[in-house]
Amino acid sequence: MPNVLYVFGDQWRAQATGYAGDPNVRTPNLDALAAESISFTNAVMGCPVCSPARACLVTGRYPLTHGVFMNDLYLKHDAVSIAEAFGKAGYDTAYIGKWHLDGHGRSTFIPKERRQGFGFWRSMECTHDYNKSYYYADEPTKLLWNGYDAIAQTEEARRYLEEHGSERPFLLFLSWGPPHSPYGTAPDEYRAIYRPDSLALRPNVPQECETLARQRLAGYYAHISAMDHCIGMLDQALKANDLDRDTILVFTSDHGDMLGSHGYWGKQVPYDESILVPFLLRYPAEFGRKARRIDVPINTPDIMPTLLGLCGTEIPATVEGSDYAPFIRGDEDPGDVAALIAAYAPFGDWIKKRGAVEYRGVRTERYTYVRTLKGPWLLFDNEQDPCQMANLCGQPAHAKVQRRLGRELGQKLKGTTDAFLPSETLIKEYGILVDETGTVPYTD
Repeated sequence: MPNVLYVFGDQWRAQATGYAGDPNVRTPNLDALAAESISFTNAVMGCPVCSPARACLVTGRYPLTHGVFMNDLYLKHDAVSIAEAFGKAGYDTAYIGKWHLDGHGRSTFIPKERRQGFGFWRSMECTHDYNKSYYYADEPTKLLWNGYDAIAQTEEARRYLEEHGSERPFLLFLSWGPPHSPYGTAPDEYRAIYRPDSLALRPNVPQECETLARQRLAGYYAHISAMDHCIGMLDQALKANDLDRDTILVFTSDHGDMLGSHGYWGKQVPYDESILVPFLLRYPAEFGRKARRIDVPINTPDIMPTLLGLCGTEIPATVEGSDYAPFIRGDEDPGDVAALIAAYAPFGDWIKKRGAVEYRGVRTERYTYVRTLKGPWLLFDNEQDPCQMANLCGQPAHAKVQRRLGRELGQKLKGTTDAFLPSETLIKEYGILVDETGTVPYTD
């Protein structure tokens, strides 16, 4: 059985790598990894917020099933988790870095019974103070990562790879906090690479957002280059310990970052900068080391069953996502896939600054279609309009496509038992306490 090393950043949008064509960022190690990997070009984080995306990853379920459709909620242990499924198959399981699924305070110790089955543990619920970053192991004593936490966490992962041994395969998660804001806190050597006034912006950044976008992007790219260095560290460790051939290495993120595109900042919105993430999968023992592109969308709940499928491991009945392993191996064609995208209860800055709306939509290989409670909102032809600047919703020439996508959305909502309720109703139904910005209160 192969090992699995799952590496993901926080808020890393799909466009922000050299191999994806970003003209600004330097990612030589990721570019080299992409040259040996399967690249999912339409990897969708269907609920583009930290906790919901992570809960979908860990359970293989959709947000209204696992109940974590906002940040800082507790993921109940009522499904077979990815760690438990791999553990049952004989794997050792490990988690290093940001968790954000416990809902008991962002710096509170997480006991073993709330770790969803992960064994080896070096984690904190959530922090974005990357240069003074704490974590816990098995005891409720705070420990301090040395320096910039993403590098220190990568060193810990490298030690795990060196010391694990070969008797049992492993499932190792490495969860970085960057490139999530604060953007200007990467090590100086990486910050020195990027000057705001020299950066090229995406065409969908409005003029009034350009100055701030360049400032934030310079720091964002600095974080990314630091983590690109970490990818190189991990790859060297795999090769040095003769693990690279029999290890499935996944690189991805939990959601993207708008960074001024369409006038938005952060996540939650249904544009590609928010919902699409990089997703590389390398498994030399089965697929060799040649680059391969898959344009069919894969959604967050599909990741757990796909990894289990690739490892020949039983997929629990509690999983709602689809197993892409047969498709990746070339045994079947999934057809025209529509990935569900949603904001069940928008919160925070979107409410305060832009006027939040609940939405449901689908992202296919070519189109994005989104509805609000008031009706159709967005329709983009992403093939003809990759920066999503021409909203085709309601245009007679595209009525047929809109109707078809509307039917597909209806099927997705039915399949996930989603009545598309207003946020206030949903929050009340789930018994969630929120503040005046719709945010779940949390303590540090």
